Amino acid sequence: MSLKGKTAIITGSNSGIGLGVAHELARAGADVVLNSFTDREEDHQIAKDLGAEHGVTARYVKGDLSKPEEARGLIETVGACDILVNNAGIQHVAPIQDFPTEKWDQIIAIMLSAAFHTTAAALPLMRKAGWGRVVNIASAHGLTASPYKVAYVSAKHGVVGMTKVVALETAKEPITVNAICPGYVKTPLVEAQIPDTAKEYDMSEEEAVEQVILARQPSKEFATTEQIGGTAVFLCSDAAAQITGTTISVDGGWTAL
Repeated sequence: MSLKGKTAIITGSNSGIGLGVAHELARAGADVVLNSFTDREEDHQIAKDLGAEHGVTARYVKGDLSKPEEARGLIETVGACDILVNNAGIQHVAPIQDFPTEKWDQIIAIMLSAAFHTTAAALPLMRKAGWGRVVNIASAHGLTASPYKVAYVSAKHGVVGMTKVVALETAKEPITVNAICPGYVKTPLVEAQIPDTAKEYDMSEEEAVEQVILARQPSKEFATTEQIGGTAVFLCSDAAAQITGTTISVDGGWTAL
């Protein structure tokens, strides 16, 4: 599947899953727009290097997605959006009675409200182009729950619900809207947690990965950013033209339990 001539905007994409998705979309020929809330020289260099590696146009556009005007402004600044990947996210863990109100507001804003704003801004551009794909990066936690993650789980469940609504609203158009639900993915952020987890539980790093971090992931293997990106590329393909309003789990069997 060639995505040559398509413009893909990936939120939260200067590292981790978002950057992995951007690489796979670029590998398929799409021009890509990376995004995060910072505006460092290295952010722009990441885009430059990605574009050179895949022979596509790539650029970085700053946008603080906790602010509605900046979420919509990201799409407006780019001016074209054939593929929208809503990926930006943060995490905070605490029992609900201790969960800071500001953390709840921030997580909901970045992970749920921002996806609403970017999608609302992108759909007119997709309709004008006569083709579009919205890929929401949800989570296994968009389908099930864990304690102490009330805001994250609520936001991801909301993303799954929004995916279904927008898919129904665009069902008669050449636009599809789907959600990918990863389990644990091997990102630099997750890798950095392994030594501390091993120390906390007095285990080897291998034991900490299998028994603690991947306790709910039956495969006992991390998904990779390339696999998440490959799933996004498939959802943008002609083969997936009748796949809309659904979730695809990439979780090593987590939600089969």
